[in-house]
Amino acid sequence: MSIEVGTQIGELAVSLTRAQLVRYAGASTDFNPIHWSDRAASALGLEGVIAHGMLTLGTALRVVTDWVGDPAAVRRYSARFTHPVVVPDDDEGAEVRCVGTVTAVAEDSVTVTIEVTCGGQKVLGAVTAEVSREGLQ
Repeated sequence: MSIEVGTQIGELAVSLTRAQLVRYAGASTDFNPIHWSDRAASALGLEGVIAHGMLTLGTALRVVTDWVGDPAAVRRYSARFTHPVVVPDDDEGAEVRCVGTVTAVAEDSVTVTIEVTCGGQKVLGAVTAEVSREGLQ
């Protein structure tokens, strides 16, 4: 597989709904009411119910794991939370868009930078994943 800096590895759009937040809360045992109650979220000055940060982070990595095929090939993954993903109380939810681009190629690894947005706003910053080249073959 020929991999060069600047190669876009993929694009992913995922809608996060309130139902998914409830399911994630159960799986993660994070029942903070800002993830399900408009009243609790607004009391803290939030625009509305927000997605769990780790759900957003995990969703973003999917663009890399879908590309590489083996999640175990991911050696490192890091990001900064820059803006919460506000999830409306409707059937569509909030669309999180992720675009992965190769930013470094080494002998044994490839670094991918991921742009993660929701409603045109960056929700994660400095998102990078280092992938073993072995996992790409």
